[in-house]
Amino acid sequence: MGRGPLLEARALTKDYRPGRKRVVKALRGVDLAIAEGEVLGLVGESGSGKSTLARCLLRLEEPTSGTVFFDGEELTGKTQRQLRPYRRQLQIVFQDPFLSLDPRMTVEAAVGEPLAIHRLGSRRQRRERVESLLTQVGLDATILHRFPHEFSGGQRQRIAIARALAARPRLVIADEPVSALDVSVQAQILNLLLELKRETGLSYLFISHDLRVVEAVSHRVAVMYLGRIVEEGPPSTLRERGRHPYTVALASSAPSLEPAEAGEAPPAPLAGDAPSPSDPPAGCPFHPRCPVFAARKNPECIRLEPELSPLPGEEHRVACHEVER
Repeated sequence: MGRGPLLEARALTKDYRPGRKRVVKALRGVDLAIAEGEVLGLVGESGSGKSTLARCLLRLEEPTSGTVFFDGEELTGKTQRQLRPYRRQLQIVFQDPFLSLDPRMTVEAAVGEPLAIHRLGSRRQRRERVESLLTQVGLDATILHRFPHEFSGGQRQRIAIARALAARPRLVIADEPVSALDVSVQAQILNLLLELKRETGLSYLFISHDLRVVEAVSHRVAVMYLGRIVEEGPPSTLRERGRHPYTVALASSAPSLEPAEAGEAPPAPLAGDAPSPSDPPAGCPFHPRCPVFAARKNPECIRLEPELSPLPGEEHRVACHEVER
């Protein structure tokens, strides 16, 4: 992995205004860094802001404030024209392969579209690149002239991955890339993404609501709740020694293949639903659902929002008033 961040976000915020008085705070001061060759997992419930963060990092949506850097260059101050060279290096694989591919485009046109947009190679070279990519993702190059509706969900997602790799990016954001697929296909796609990383040295931001999936592919994991990162660290650390009560709840609710010990109580489900991002609670955003706050009633939890700060001697950051540092 490289010495400095390949992609970095600093204090990134995103507000939506669906009405004159209502403000939806989708991102609230997100700090994030991904090193060259690293896989950073991002996990959280639906509505936590994960996909919004992905779109803001790529400037598919404009952040309200904050900055995004790629390889040391600030992206947030650039025009769309100035961003064009960076589009080659930053790609995304969306959640639903049935929606991410244009039904009117053949496989050759869809996978070759980034090459055409960036004017990479001759027509013949583009076709050869498309054929090579299809082989790389486990598909037969004879499918060039077929259309998306002729394929299964797993095959479509392989086509979408081939398209994301076409222009040889350095970082790919995988936004819930397996959640719309059958369980039997999910492992195949995850293994494919890891194999491609080994072959090409790609960096990934891998987004999922499933902590088990993220843990299987990531060097580090960031846990997101109500538009903020609340904990970040190595996957094994978060699974075995997660410090934020939300991380503990996510880890304990994930199904385990290990048999339960005799007399062991099943994990308690996380109570309630996440608050609305248009009306976040004061203090720690998790405190209305937090079992630690329910037991201890720490007044700081309802008065002051905790900062994401490092634990001594560990590659581990957490935003919680109850954690001893």
